[in-house]
Amino acid sequence: MIRFNSRAAVAAAFLTLAVACAPIVRNHGYIPNDEDLSLVTVGVDTRETVEGSLGAPSAGGVIAGGDFYYTRSRWETLGARAPKEVERQVLAISFNAGGTVSNIERFGLEDGRVVTLSRRITDSSIRDLSFIRQLLGSVGRLRAENIVE
Repeated sequence: MIRFNSRAAVAAAFLTLAVACAPIVRNHGYIPNDEDLSLVTVGVDTRETVEGSLGAPSAGGVIAGGDFYYTRSRWETLGARAPKEVERQVLAISFNAGGTVSNIERFGLEDGRVVTLSRRITDSSIRDLSFIRQLLGSVGRLRAENIVE
């Protein structure tokens, strides 16, 4: 004969709810950490040495031989809710006409606006700022119904 234990049932139900409410975190993309980034020297390193030190970028500039862009985003899914993007960063490495590093900047997305998180050189802006805005603005807007018709 099976005996029903109400305390065990309540504990099991509470444990099930607690586990179901834990967020599922997904990370997309890659941004080099500050230690690896310190190996890149402005005015000295070239595209080849940057790629050798940091790895291949997530995206390159629109023109062949353009700047390097490393992107990362973090998404959280809580229960049955739709995934929500909680963090997005872009690392932009600009090159001058001679092919050496001219600027290193890190951008984040705060309240829907592009925010400069760090810069190695304090220029007024980088050359492809509109590309960065497009890159940050398009992440997360792709939906399955737009792909499958």
